Formats: sequence, structure tokens, C-alpha cells
Amino acid sequence: MILSRLKANLLWPKVRLSAKDAFPTLIRTVLSQHTNDKNTDRAFESLSKAFPIIPEALANAKEEDIEKAIKVAGIYRNKSRLIRKLAVQLLGQFKGDLSSVFKSPLDEAREKLLGLPGVGPKTADILLLFCGGKHTIPVDTHIFRVSKRLGLASKDADYEAVRRSLQALFPEKEYLPIHFLLISLGRSICIARKPRCRTCFLNDVCPSSTYKPETVERNDD
Repeated sequence: MILSRLKANLLWPKVRLSAKDAFPTLIRTVLSQHTNDKNTDRAFESLSKAFPIIPEALANAKEEDIEKAIKVAGIYRNKSRLIRKLAVQLLGQFKGDLSSVFKSPLDEAREKLLGLPGVGPKTADILLLFCGGKHTIPVDTHIFRVSKRLGLASKDADYEAVRRSLQALFPEKEYLPIHFLLISLGRSICIARKPRCRTCFLNDVCPSSTYKPETVERNDD
């Protein structure tokens, strides 16, 4: 029921990526850390104008040149070092191509990605779902919050517990939609401060809702 209501009330992008998109996706994810979507897009566009977004180009780039390109994304010095380090390691470990990683079983592929500098569970799961076609649900801050408010995960659940709880509740074919839909809900209605419970289309089934529609008594006589 929750999934059908999410689909009926929210839009989500019909993303189609492949293994060849893994490196640009990884770089965009690095740029998105501690900044908003608008600045992430601006930084990625600027970096794309300065360099081809391929490991060879960024491994050989000067950090100060990367810094200039991504400055709008914030903490650009740390991000520029990480971007170059990732490019160098991908070239050395995987010849710049993550296709072989995605051919491994999910848990093994995940461990390989987690071994890359700066790659945590969310980034690994993003690459696995979007570029590797693996059955996993990346959990960002919106999904983390919304899942607990809706009772889809326990209040004390950590990242891994939220991910596994969601994956147990929804069919594998819905992992990509549910990822985007929960993010959309968290951005538009179930915001961190003062969630808009009154206008939420899930307020009658949400255990955390501060607003419950009045029950209308019907007289069928």
C-alpha cells in the first residue's frame, strides 16, 4: 500500500545507467558530500568542462586544478584529493574499469567497492544499484529518516539495518523506485524539521504522524 501511494503521488527519475557510468557516478557522489544537489550539479559540470571524467584524466590532473573546478561544492580541497586518489587507485587496481567488480556476487562486489578510498556503504550501494544492476537499496539521510518515521525500520536501526529492513519489505524489482520515492517524500513532505504531516498522503498509516484525518462516521440507514 505504501509503495502504491508513493508511486501515485510522487515522481521519480527513470534512471538507466550501466557499468560505463560507474566512474562519473562515483565522482558525482563524492561531490555531493556535505552540499546540496544544485551545487553538486554545478561542480560536476565545471569539472566536466575542465577534464574528461575518466580515471586517466583525473589521475594525471593537478589537485589545484581540480580544486578550482569543484570549489562550489564545498570542502573542495578534501574532495579534490579524494577524486585524484580514487582515479589513481581505480587505474592501478581495476585498470580504470569497475565492470569486473559488478560481475562478482553482491556481497563480494560491495566489499571491493568499500575498499576504495572514501567509499562508504551508501556510495557502494549507489554504484551497485545504478551501475551494476545489483539488488540493494542505498540509504541516504532522507531514506534513513523517513523509513523510521513510517515504521519501515526500527527507531534504533543503523544504516545496514535500515537497508536490510527495506529490502525485506519490497520486491527486488522495486528497489530503484523505492530509493527515489522515499528520497522525494523526505525532501518534499517528510522533512527533517516540522514534517508536513497534514498534507502527507500517508498520514493515516504513519505511526509518527502528528495529524490523523478524522474518521467520518457513516449512517447507512
